[in-house]
Amino acid sequence: MRDNCGREIDYLRVSVTDRCNLRCVYCMPEEGVEPVSHREILSFEEILRVCRAAAKLGVRRIRLTGGEPLVRRGIVDLVRRVKEIDGIEQVSVTTNGLLFCDMAQDLAAAGLGGVNVSLDTLDPAVFCRITRRDSFGKALEAVRTALELGLLVKVNCVAAEEFGMQHPLSVAGLAKDHPVDVRFIEMMPIGLGNGFTPIPGGRIRTALERLYGPMTACAGNGGGPASYGMLPGFCGRVGFINALSDRFCDSCNRVRLTAEGFLKLCLHYDVGIDLRGPLRDGISDEALAALMREALLQKPVGHQFGARGTAHVEQHRMVQIGG
Repeated sequence: MRDNCGREIDYLRVSVTDRCNLRCVYCMPEEGVEPVSHREILSFEEILRVCRAAAKLGVRRIRLTGGEPLVRRGIVDLVRRVKEIDGIEQVSVTTNGLLFCDMAQDLAAAGLGGVNVSLDTLDPAVFCRITRRDSFGKALEAVRTALELGLLVKVNCVAAEEFGMQHPLSVAGLAKDHPVDVRFIEMMPIGLGNGFTPIPGGRIRTALERLYGPMTACAGNGGGPASYGMLPGFCGRVGFINALSDRFCDSCNRVRLTAEGFLKLCLHYDVGIDLRGPLRDGISDEALAALMREALLQKPVGHQFGARGTAHVEQHRMVQIGG
Protein backbone atom coordinates (compact mmCIF):
# COMPACT_ATOMS: atom_id res chain seq x y z
CA MET A 1 0.00 0.00 0.00
CA ARG A 2 0.98 3.65 -0.34
CA ASP A 3 1.15 6.11 2.52
CA ASN A 4 0.02 9.73 2.37
CA CYS A 5 3.32 10.69 0.73
CA GLY A 6 2.87 8.17 -2.06
CA ARG A 7 5.60 5.85 -0.75
CA GLU A 8 5.07 2.13 -1.33
CA ILE A 9 5.34 0.36 2.05
CA ASP A 10 6.48 -3.19 1.32
CA TYR A 11 9.07 -3.91 4.02
CA LEU A 12 8.45 -4.77 7.69
CA ARG A 13 11.19 -5.13 10.29
CA VAL A 14 10.05 -7.31 13.19
CA SER A 15 11.89 -7.23 16.51
CA VAL A 16 11.38 -10.58 18.23
CA THR A 17 13.26 -9.75 21.45
CA ASP A 18 14.90 -6.91 23.34
CA ARG A 19 17.60 -9.25 24.65
CA CYS A 20 21.13 -9.39 23.25
CA ASN A 21 24.31 -11.34 23.96
CA LEU A 22 26.56 -8.35 23.17
CA ARG A 23 26.86 -4.97 24.90
CA CYS A 24 27.81 -2.65 22.05
CA VAL A 25 28.85 0.74 23.39
CA TYR A 26 26.47 2.69 21.14
CA CYS A 27 23.50 0.43 21.85
CA MET A 28 23.51 -0.81 25.45
CA PRO A 29 25.17 0.10 28.75
CA GLU A 30 27.75 -2.37 30.02
CA GLU A 31 25.35 -3.74 32.62
CA GLY A 32 22.66 -4.20 29.98
CA VAL A 33 19.08 -2.98 30.25
CA GLU A 34 16.19 -4.34 32.27
CA PRO A 35 14.51 -6.77 29.87
CA VAL A 36 10.76 -6.67 29.59
CA SER A 37 8.93 -9.75 30.79
CA HIS A 38 8.05 -12.56 28.42
CA ARG A 39 4.40 -11.67 28.94
CA GLU A 40 5.02 -8.23 27.46
CA ILE A 41 6.74 -9.61 24.34
CA LEU A 42 4.57 -10.64 21.42
CA SER A 43 4.15 -14.38 21.06
CA PHE A 44 5.02 -16.01 17.76
CA GLU A 45 1.31 -16.42 17.01
CA GLU A 46 0.80 -12.69 17.54
CA ILE A 47 3.79 -11.86 15.35
CA LEU A 48 2.45 -14.13 12.62
CA ARG A 49 -0.94 -12.43 12.73
CA VAL A 50 0.72 -9.04 12.23
CA CYS A 51 2.86 -10.43 9.40
CA ARG A 52 -0.20 -11.88 7.66
CA ALA A 53 -2.01 -8.57 7.95
CA ALA A 54 1.06 -6.76 6.64
CA ALA A 55 1.21 -9.12 3.65
CA LYS A 56 -2.42 -8.30 2.83
CA LEU A 57 -1.43 -4.62 2.81
CA GLY A 58 1.40 -5.21 0.36
CA VAL A 59 4.42 -6.06 2.52
CA ARG A 60 6.63 -8.49 0.61
CA ARG A 61 9.80 -8.64 2.70
CA ILE A 62 10.16 -9.24 6.41
CA ARG A 63 13.36 -8.91 8.39
CA LEU A 64 13.63 -10.39 11.89
CA THR A 65 15.69 -8.31 14.30
CA GLY A 66 16.24 -7.89 18.02
CA GLY A 67 18.10 -7.17 20.23
CA GLU A 68 19.67 -10.32 18.86
CA PRO A 69 16.92 -12.37 17.19
CA LEU A 70 18.75 -15.68 17.38
CA VAL A 71 18.64 -15.71 21.19
CA ARG A 72 14.88 -16.26 21.06
CA ARG A 73 13.94 -19.90 21.34
CA GLY A 74 12.06 -21.25 18.33
CA ILE A 75 13.37 -18.68 15.87
CA VAL A 76 13.90 -21.30 13.15
CA ASP A 77 10.24 -22.27 13.27
CA LEU A 78 9.23 -18.60 13.12
CA VAL A 79 11.30 -18.12 9.97
CA ARG A 80 9.58 -21.13 8.40
CA ARG A 81 6.10 -19.94 9.29
CA VAL A 82 6.68 -16.36 8.15
CA LYS A 83 8.07 -17.62 4.84
CA GLU A 84 4.90 -19.68 4.34
CA ILE A 85 2.66 -16.58 4.47
CA ASP A 86 1.04 -15.89 1.13
CA GLY A 87 2.67 -12.84 -0.44
CA ILE A 88 5.91 -12.88 1.57
CA GLU A 89 8.77 -13.19 -0.89
CA GLN A 90 11.77 -12.96 1.42
CA VAL A 91 12.52 -13.50 5.09
CA SER A 92 15.90 -12.37 6.41
CA VAL A 93 17.57 -11.72 9.76
CA THR A 94 19.93 -9.12 11.14
CA THR A 95 22.31 -10.75 13.61
CA ASN A 96 25.60 -10.24 15.39
CA GLY A 97 26.48 -13.74 14.19
CA LEU A 98 27.49 -15.29 17.50
CA LEU A 99 24.78 -17.99 17.40
CA PHE A 100 24.34 -18.18 13.65
CA CYS A 101 26.66 -21.04 12.70
CA ASP A 102 25.01 -23.51 15.08
CA MET A 103 21.61 -23.03 13.45
CA ALA A 104 22.60 -21.84 9.97
CA GLN A 105 21.61 -24.98 8.09
CA ASP A 106 18.25 -25.17 9.86
CA LEU A 107 17.57 -21.50 9.11
CA ALA A 108 18.42 -21.99 5.44
CA ALA A 109 16.18 -25.07 5.24
CA ALA A 110 13.38 -23.07 6.86
CA GLY A 111 13.48 -20.60 3.98
CA LEU A 112 15.80 -17.86 5.23
CA GLY A 113 16.82 -15.83 2.21
CA GLY A 114 19.37 -13.41 3.59
CA VAL A 115 21.44 -12.50 6.60
CA ASN A 116 22.86 -9.16 7.67
CA VAL A 117 25.85 -9.54 10.00
CA SER A 118 26.80 -6.57 12.16
CA LEU A 119 30.58 -6.09 12.03
CA ASP A 120 32.17 -2.72 12.71
CA THR A 121 35.82 -3.77 12.53
CA LEU A 122 38.12 -6.62 11.53
CA ASP A 123 40.42 -5.93 14.49
CA PRO A 124 39.57 -8.46 17.26
CA ALA A 125 40.74 -6.12 20.02
CA VAL A 126 38.63 -3.22 18.75
CA PHE A 127 35.69 -5.59 18.25
CA CYS A 128 36.01 -6.53 21.91
CA ARG A 129 36.15 -2.87 22.92
CA ILE A 130 33.05 -1.97 20.90
CA THR A 131 30.95 -5.02 21.84
CA ARG A 132 32.43 -5.69 25.29
CA ARG A 133 32.70 -9.35 24.29
CA ASP A 134 35.61 -11.40 22.93
CA SER A 135 33.64 -13.01 20.10
CA PHE A 136 35.11 -11.65 16.87
CA GLY A 137 35.84 -15.10 15.45
CA LYS A 138 32.20 -16.19 15.71
CA ALA A 139 30.97 -13.04 13.95
CA LEU A 140 33.39 -13.47 11.07
CA GLU A 141 32.62 -17.19 10.78
CA ALA A 142 28.92 -16.31 10.44
CA VAL A 143 29.74 -14.40 7.23
CA ARG A 144 31.66 -17.36 5.81
CA THR A 145 28.98 -19.88 6.77
CA ALA A 146 26.17 -17.81 5.26
CA LEU A 147 28.13 -17.55 2.00
CA GLU A 148 28.70 -21.30 1.92
CA LEU A 149 24.95 -21.84 2.26
CA GLY A 150 24.25 -19.57 -0.68
CA LEU A 151 22.41 -16.93 1.33
CA LEU A 152 22.32 -13.27 0.39
CA VAL A 153 24.92 -11.81 2.74
CA LYS A 154 25.27 -8.22 3.86
CA VAL A 155 27.74 -6.86 6.39
CA ASN A 156 26.59 -3.82 8.35
CA CYS A 157 29.36 -1.54 9.59
CA VAL A 158 28.48 1.40 11.83
CA ALA A 159 31.08 4.13 11.30
CA ALA A 160 32.00 6.58 14.06
CA GLU A 161 34.91 8.94 14.57
CA GLU A 162 35.58 7.41 17.98
CA PHE A 163 36.37 4.04 16.37
CA GLY A 164 38.57 5.46 13.61
CA MET A 165 38.34 5.61 9.81
CA GLN A 166 40.67 2.63 9.33
CA HIS A 167 38.02 0.17 10.50
CA PRO A 168 35.35 0.75 7.85
CA LEU A 169 38.08 0.72 5.22
CA SER A 170 39.27 -2.69 6.40
CA VAL A 171 35.72 -4.08 6.58
CA ALA A 172 35.24 -3.00 2.95
CA GLY A 173 37.90 -5.57 2.08
CA LEU A 174 35.36 -8.32 2.70
CA ALA A 175 33.56 -7.21 -0.47
CA LYS A 176 36.85 -7.25 -2.36
CA ASP A 177 37.40 -10.93 -1.71
CA HIS A 178 33.84 -12.25 -1.30
CA PRO A 179 30.41 -11.73 -2.95
CA VAL A 180 28.99 -9.77 -0.03
CA ASP A 181 27.46 -6.32 0.26
CA VAL A 182 29.35 -4.25 2.81
CA ARG A 183 27.18 -1.33 3.93
CA PHE A 184 28.37 1.64 5.96
CA ILE A 185 25.75 3.04 8.30
CA GLU A 186 26.07 6.54 9.69
CA MET A 187 25.80 6.42 13.48
CA MET A 188 22.23 7.31 14.41
CA PRO A 189 21.70 9.85 17.24
CA ILE A 190 19.36 7.53 19.14
CA GLY A 191 19.93 6.44 22.72
CA LEU A 192 23.63 5.88 23.43
CA GLY A 193 24.36 6.68 19.79
CA ASN A 194 24.04 10.34 20.77
CA GLY A 195 27.45 10.07 22.41
CA PHE A 196 29.26 9.26 19.16
CA THR A 197 30.22 11.26 16.08
CA PRO A 198 29.09 9.71 12.79
CA ILE A 199 31.49 9.47 9.86
CA PRO A 200 29.60 10.68 6.77
CA GLY A 201 29.28 8.06 4.07
CA GLY A 202 30.77 10.48 1.55
CA ARG A 203 34.06 10.54 3.46
CA ILE A 204 34.23 6.77 3.47
CA ARG A 205 33.51 6.64 -0.25
CA THR A 206 36.26 9.18 -0.98
CA ALA A 207 38.75 7.20 1.11
CA LEU A 208 37.81 3.94 -0.62
CA GLU A 209 38.24 5.49 -4.07
CA ARG A 210 41.70 6.70 -3.09
CA LEU A 211 42.59 3.14 -2.19
CA TYR A 212 40.92 1.22 -5.00
CA GLY A 213 39.94 3.60 -7.79
CA PRO A 214 36.68 5.16 -9.00
CA MET A 215 33.43 3.63 -7.78
CA THR A 216 30.78 2.73 -10.34
CA ALA A 217 27.20 3.27 -9.21
CA CYS A 218 24.93 0.22 -9.21
CA ALA A 219 21.38 0.49 -10.46
CA GLY A 220 18.71 -0.01 -7.83
CA ASN A 221 19.07 -0.27 -4.07
CA GLY A 222 17.82 -3.81 -3.50
CA GLY A 223 14.61 -2.50 -1.99
CA GLY A 224 16.37 -1.02 1.03
CA PRO A 225 17.91 2.25 2.19
CA ALA A 226 21.43 1.73 0.83
CA SER A 227 22.89 3.17 -2.35
CA TYR A 228 25.46 0.79 -3.86
CA GLY A 229 28.61 0.99 -5.92
CA MET A 230 31.29 -1.34 -7.29
CA LEU A 231 35.00 -0.76 -6.81
CA PRO A 232 37.59 -2.04 -9.30
CA GLY A 233 38.50 -5.67 -8.65
CA PHE A 234 35.77 -6.22 -6.05
CA CYS A 235 33.59 -9.35 -5.94
CA GLY A 236 30.84 -7.67 -3.94
CA ARG A 237 29.29 -4.25 -3.63
CA VAL A 238 29.83 -1.39 -1.21
CA GLY A 239 26.77 0.39 0.11
CA PHE A 240 26.06 3.56 2.04
CA ILE A 241 23.15 4.18 4.37
CA ASN A 242 23.50 7.94 4.79
CA ALA A 243 20.46 8.71 6.91
CA LEU A 244 22.02 11.92 8.23
CA SER A 245 24.14 13.37 5.43
CA ASP A 246 21.87 12.34 2.55
CA ARG A 247 18.34 11.74 3.80
CA PHE A 248 16.36 9.15 1.88
CA CYS A 249 13.03 9.67 3.66
CA ASP A 250 11.22 10.36 0.40
CA SER A 251 11.82 6.76 -0.66
CA CYS A 252 11.45 5.07 2.73
CA ASN A 253 9.49 1.85 2.28
CA ARG A 254 9.63 0.35 5.76
CA VAL A 255 8.03 0.30 9.18
CA ARG A 256 9.02 -1.51 12.36
CA LEU A 257 7.23 -3.75 14.81
CA THR A 258 8.85 -3.67 18.25
CA ALA A 259 9.09 -6.78 20.41
CA GLU A 260 6.31 -5.34 22.59
CA GLY A 261 3.96 -4.96 19.64
CA PHE A 262 4.25 -1.26 18.79
CA LEU A 263 4.04 -0.52 15.07
CA LYS A 264 6.70 2.16 14.71
CA LEU A 265 6.40 4.37 11.64
CA CYS A 266 9.74 6.23 11.70
CA LEU A 267 12.99 5.59 13.54
CA HIS A 268 13.23 9.19 14.77
CA TYR A 269 9.77 9.49 16.31
CA ASP A 270 7.79 7.64 18.96
CA VAL A 271 4.65 7.81 16.83
CA GLY A 272 2.81 4.68 15.75
CA ILE A 273 0.18 2.40 17.17
CA ASP A 274 0.02 -0.34 19.78
CA LEU A 275 -1.00 -3.66 18.27
CA ARG A 276 -0.46 -5.86 21.30
CA GLY A 277 -3.55 -4.57 23.10
CA PRO A 278 -5.94 -5.12 20.19
CA LEU A 279 -4.38 -8.53 19.48
CA ARG A 280 -4.99 -9.65 23.05
CA ASP A 281 -8.47 -8.14 23.08
CA GLY A 282 -9.48 -10.45 20.24
CA ILE A 283 -9.36 -8.17 17.20
CA SER A 284 -10.29 -9.92 13.94
CA ASP A 285 -7.81 -10.33 11.10
CA GLU A 286 -9.79 -7.89 8.95
CA ALA A 287 -9.92 -5.26 11.69
CA LEU A 288 -6.20 -5.72 12.40
CA ALA A 289 -5.33 -5.06 8.77
CA ALA A 290 -7.59 -2.01 8.74
CA LEU A 291 -5.96 -0.69 11.93
CA MET A 292 -2.52 -1.10 10.41
CA ARG A 293 -3.63 0.50 7.14
CA GLU A 294 -4.85 3.58 8.97
CA ALA A 295 -1.59 3.81 10.93
CA LEU A 296 0.58 3.46 7.83
CA LEU A 297 -1.19 6.41 6.27
CA GLN A 298 0.22 8.52 9.12
CA LYS A 299 3.87 7.70 8.45
CA PRO A 300 5.88 10.93 8.97
CA VAL A 301 7.24 12.77 5.94
CA GLY A 302 10.78 12.39 7.26
CA HIS A 303 13.07 12.49 10.27
CA GLN A 304 14.48 15.65 11.80
CA PHE A 305 17.64 14.36 13.44
CA GLY A 306 19.64 17.31 14.73
CA ALA A 307 16.71 19.74 14.78
CA ARG A 308 15.91 21.49 18.04
CA GLY A 309 12.51 21.41 19.65
CA THR A 310 11.21 18.44 17.65
CA ALA A 311 8.19 16.82 19.30
CA HIS A 312 7.61 13.09 19.85
CA VAL A 313 11.30 12.19 19.52
CA GLU A 314 12.15 8.54 20.23
CA GLN A 315 13.65 8.11 23.72
CA HIS A 316 14.26 4.35 23.71
CA ARG A 317 17.58 2.69 22.98
CA MET A 318 18.06 0.90 19.67
CA VAL A 319 17.97 -2.50 21.38
CA GLN A 320 14.46 -1.65 22.60
CA ILE A 321 13.29 -0.46 19.18
CA GLY A 322 14.65 -3.12 16.87
CA GLY A 323 17.47 -2.07 14.56
